[in-house]
Amino acid sequence: MIPPAFILVRPQMGENIGAAARAMLNFGLERMRIVAPRDGWPNSAAVAMASGAGRVLDYAGLFPDLKAAIQDCDFVFATTARGRELTKPIYTPEAAMEHARALVAAGKKVGVLFGPERAGLENDDVVLANAIVTVPVNPEFASLNLAQCVLLMGYEWRRQTEPAEAVVMEMARTEFASGLEVEKLGDHFEERLDAAGFFFPPAKVAGMKASLRNMWSRLGLTRAEVQTFHGMLRQIAFKLRQQGDE
Repeated sequence: MIPPAFILVRPQMGENIGAAARAMLNFGLERMRIVAPRDGWPNSAAVAMASGAGRVLDYAGLFPDLKAAIQDCDFVFATTARGRELTKPIYTPEAAMEHARALVAAGKKVGVLFGPERAGLENDDVVLANAIVTVPVNPEFASLNLAQCVLLMGYEWRRQTEPAEAVVMEMARTEFASGLEVEKLGDHFEERLDAAGFFFPPAKVAGMKASLRNMWSRLGLTRAEVQTFHGMLRQIAFKLRQQGDE
């Protein structure tokens, strides 16, 4: 499976090319193509900015014009924030990369165009694409930095090809407490609270204890947290005994 080629069309600043390379490698993309860079190629500013992603630049393809850069592509997306008087399907980044994944899985070659920093892609560039990708940004400030746009598209590609759980619990070298451990903690709390006269009046004691047990089971405590609560209760009891002996 060949991932999409990210094609920078007439990029103006080497720093932005380097930042785009970093953004690509963040998400496992290494197929960069550069069309007629303003400051020539290779570019020392791009190399400095890439910092760790130099291999993306080392293997980047250099092309004199956009037609040459996309001649082997079966499907091309053009990223643009401006409205175009062109009849083309307009995708969100998520939908575009979902379609790109399907195309790539079918053996097709996909390209994604990113325009120059000052004004983005020109209409002559966009007409060569099969579809447009537009990010739902603030219409009063729609311009994205080149590397930001590359990062966003790279993220969506990675999300389509490397599913990640929406929520993961980081256990920090511990694990959830067992039902028995939570039960013993409840016993300890009841013992200390009973000694302190918390359970009153007698008619409400059963309901109060049930509420506490429900709270402990609902919290999803770890073993480390259970031990911390036990330690707190023991320390409180110790201090109270000391005060009683004075």
